[in-house]
Amino acid sequence: MSTTAIVVTAVAAFMAGFSGVSVFARAKFVVDPLAEYGVPRRIWNLLGAAKLAGAIGLLVGYAIPAIGIAAAIGLVLYFTGAVITVIRARAYAHAPFPLLYMAPAVAVLVLAA
Repeated sequence: MSTTAIVVTAVAAFMAGFSGVSVFARAKFVVDPLAEYGVPRRIWNLLGAAKLAGAIGLLVGYAIPAIGIAAAIGLVLYFTGAVITVIRARAYAHAPFPLLYMAPAVAVLVLAA
């Protein structure tokens, strides 16, 4: 694994982990938009857990590359769903935010190829 891949993976894991913890902490900058988009409160913890699982999977990927790749794919799918949710809520100005979180996960996949 190259130094670039190690750093990009760490950044992706940090960003996904930060986002997941922010959901559990009910950070205003995360939960206010979720409510605005109509995401039911009952699944917020599942969303946070999915992001944390992705972050952990990326880190496990240092030792078991297939797990890291699976985690990166999962995060890309997760944030694709987030972009779709934002667009369906017609909050177009918010669409770049999930894309910013998705970008490092995509980079992990590109570097793994």
